Amino acid sequence: MSELFKKILIATDGSKRTQNAVDMGLKIAKDRGSKVYAVYVVDTVTFTSIPMDVTWENMYQLLKDEGEDAVRAVKDAAPEGVEVETRVLEGNPAAEITKFANDSGVELIVMGTLGKSGIDRILLGSTAEKVIRIASCPVLVIKSDKK
Repeated sequence: MSELFKKILIATDGSKRTQNAVDMGLKIAKDRGSKVYAVYVVDTVTFTSIPMDVTWENMYQLLKDEGEDAVRAVKDAAPEGVEVETRVLEGNPAAEITKFANDSGVELIVMGTLGKSGIDRILLGSTAEKVIRIASCPVLVIKSDKK
C-alpha cells in the first residue's frame, strides 16, 4: 500500500454543504489506510469586538457544542478500519486548520467550499482559498451540492 496521504485532515462545519468533502476524505482514508483528523474551528475572530458577557459565553458554548457534533458525525460516518481523531479548535479557521495540519504531520487537507463567486466571495472571503494559500501540504477542495 502506498505511503501517500497517511494522515488526512477533514475540515468540517457540520453542515450538509460540507458532506461531499467529508465523504471524499473518508473514502481516500479508507483506500489509503490513512488516519483522519476531523477538525472544526470555532471562529472567535468574528466575536473579538463583542464585550465578554453572559451572552458571549452562551454563544461560545453553542458553537463549541456544534463543533463537537460536527466532528462526531465525521467519526460516526467513518468506514470500518479508519481511525478518526476529533478536534475542536478556536481562532481564525484558516490559520488554525493549517497550524494543526503542520503540527500533526498531516499530508492532505480535505475541505468543502460553497463555490461562491462575485461580490459574495469578495465580502465573505473563502476559508478554503486561504487554506490553499498558506498550507504546506496539498489541499483538496470539494464543491458543495448547493442544496
